[in-house]
Amino acid sequence: MHVTRQISRRTVLKATGAAAGAVGLTPVATPAVAAGGAFVHPGLLHTGADLARMAAEVKAGASPYTAGYAKLTANRHSQSDWTPNPQAVVYRGVELRPRSTWPQNYGILYNDIHAAYQNALRYHVSGDSAHADTAVAILNAWSAKLTKVSGSADRFLAAGIYGYQAANAAELVRDHKDFQLERFQRMLVDVFCSVSEDFLVKHNNGTPAPHYWPNWDLCNMACALATAIFCDDQGKVERAVEYFKHGAGMGSIRHAIPVVHDDGLAEWMEAGRDQGHSLMGVGLMGTFCEMAWNQGIDLYGYDDNRFLKGAQYVAKWSLGGNVPYTPYAQVDRRPGIQTPTQVAPADPAQMRPVWAMIANHYTKRRGLSATYLTRIAAKAAPEGGGGDYGPNSGGFDQLGFGTLAFTRDKEVTAATPTPSASASASDAGSGTRPRTAATATASPAGGGLAATGSGDVVGWAAAAGVTAVAGGVLFLRRRDRVPQGGAR
Repeated sequence: MHVTRQISRRTVLKATGAAAGAVGLTPVATPAVAAGGAFVHPGLLHTGADLARMAAEVKAGASPYTAGYAKLTANRHSQSDWTPNPQAVVYRGVELRPRSTWPQNYGILYNDIHAAYQNALRYHVSGDSAHADTAVAILNAWSAKLTKVSGSADRFLAAGIYGYQAANAAELVRDHKDFQLERFQRMLVDVFCSVSEDFLVKHNNGTPAPHYWPNWDLCNMACALATAIFCDDQGKVERAVEYFKHGAGMGSIRHAIPVVHDDGLAEWMEAGRDQGHSLMGVGLMGTFCEMAWNQGIDLYGYDDNRFLKGAQYVAKWSLGGNVPYTPYAQVDRRPGIQTPTQVAPADPAQMRPVWAMIANHYTKRRGLSATYLTRIAAKAAPEGGGGDYGPNSGGFDQLGFGTLAFTRDKEVTAATPTPSASASASDAGSGTRPRTAATATASPAGGGLAATGSGDVVGWAAAAGVTAVAGGVLFLRRRDRVPQGGAR
């Protein structure tokens, strides 16, 4: 379904300065209207084929889908008796000015969003319409009442995280007869995406972009892309993708992953900060790449599989392994943000539901070896979702349930999204989404990557319940590597 009317005039993103290598985004007044291209729906984190696969595998009693589905059905948010509690204004963050009295009520929003998502996902797997009805009731209640996301600077986190999650929940029920689609689209654009776009342009009223850690950019990038796809807005999609590649903020890929080391691992910028935010960042970048992939844009493979190298780095470190570290102040002399000099401690017991999606993409869709990803995905399985990782906001940063949603059979050859025959050659080469629905075609596996060891086989066996010791180390072709201590 396409938006055929003008939603409103607002500030949107316009990419400029690409030749300089880091794009600055400036506000321009332009109507947010439908792009007119054919988008894949459902087509955010899950496609119709994905949902059909989940349902068929659970019905067949296949492992590990059944374990993943059991995590979903056991979660209190996935029950069809959930009652929403919509708010007119959602606040996140305590304002430092005296006499601020607003309540931090954003927990109400993220609990309701996760209930909508989990009920919608449960409907697609089970076929029980009561869960679809519950998801629709939650989403309709919020779109009828919510007018603003506010608070301290943390309002940008709320807009980004809960905006992309709300779009994903709604995408699963967009064709339900009772779902108020256009009203929900207006809410996404007016309440969530407008705040996210403002952050990516101004980084909180002109604060230098490097002041904010990658997660701030990444969640707002995810909101912008999810909203663009949900509202069939080709221009917004292209701007979000361009920001991923060349944006001035820390969430663009060469800022979030600034150094490729000699061992083929690529340093995650927040590894000097702490493990929790690094896991969050990997999950958000994976979310962005997955949503783009489902619209025919391969960002997973962008810049010689840079995200694979960065995810492998965080996976190895989170498993307790030693990783190289170059202080990013030596890489790019970024002002306004803490400058740790060594990698932070990592607790192998700390888990977030971010690994199944990424590991399955690289090892199953693409046929690449990614030893640390398969090991940590096996350790994290079966992945739960919101409510399974603690009651605070960090336990709701990802929608989760990756074991159920992203487990897939290995491709005989690597799947790559390609534009249709009508797409231009420049679109195909640039990663810009074709204006017709994407299809997957086969290309030779490997993509210039080589590996030693059998860690992937062992890792996925462990995910299926077989105890094994994973071995092997991934060595990536280092065409774009930077020796330790060097600038990118």
